[in-house]
Amino acid sequence: MNGNCGENSGNRPTPSSALVHGLHSRGALPHLKREGASYFVTFRLAGTLPREVLVRLKRERENIIRTAQAHNRPLTWQEQNELFEWYSRKVDQHLDDGHGDCWLRREEIARLVASALQYFAGERYTLGAWVIMPTHVHTVVRPESEWTLSRILKSWKSFTALEANKLLGRTGLPFWQSESYDHCCRDNADFARCVRYSLMNPVHAGLCDTPESWVWSSAWRGEPRWRGFHGAALVGQTKGQTKGQTVGQTVGQTSGLPVEKPPAS
Repeated sequence: MNGNCGENSGNRPTPSSALVHGLHSRGALPHLKREGASYFVTFRLAGTLPREVLVRLKRERENIIRTAQAHNRPLTWQEQNELFEWYSRKVDQHLDDGHGDCWLRREEIARLVASALQYFAGERYTLGAWVIMPTHVHTVVRPESEWTLSRILKSWKSFTALEANKLLGRTGLPFWQSESYDHCCRDNADFARCVRYSLMNPVHAGLCDTPESWVWSSAWRGEPRWRGFHGAALVGQTKGQTKGQTVGQTVGQTSGLPVEKPPAS
């Protein structure tokens, strides 16, 4: 069952509890959290989306909402959907233009990120969808147990930044933009829309014809190219895979590569 971000009728959260349930801010963006909810998350490579572009788009979106409220006419569900699509597409259009370094085009980097996303799926979080683009990553994720979204993102980004910079022979340089964008899914319809938006991103960017033909995506139905899969149910067994064996175990064994594990926090 997918959680949602309906109105909170409880007490105002403290700053620490707001990471689980409530509103908090980091950098340029506000972040709304609801305990048990799923989130559409975008995190991007450093230098691919200037802060001034993000701030401008955020202000334009807020102006639309304020104008509707000033006329005593809150946005309808359809209008909220359209606003979300507008904002997300504006951001993705800029990212898909390929500004900055497109490190995620490199197979070894994309495989590293895919492995990190998958590693604790089904244990620390549930992945509704994920896709790796040349400059950014989309996920639809629901934190589990005591794991907050902020902690999950920190684990993904810190581990992959360290390992990617090793692969690229870089030291002391940022790999990811420090701040990520997250949208709290309001209900199951919103959740489904975010999943579809994520998986269609490679198609809209002209990288493939169908979501299923993009390798670095949860929609991919071919043999996985990532490893380190831990705790999650299989999407489908690959050739030569025994019952109960994970995708990561199969790929790790056949490739001879060690299984890497992201840090605990």
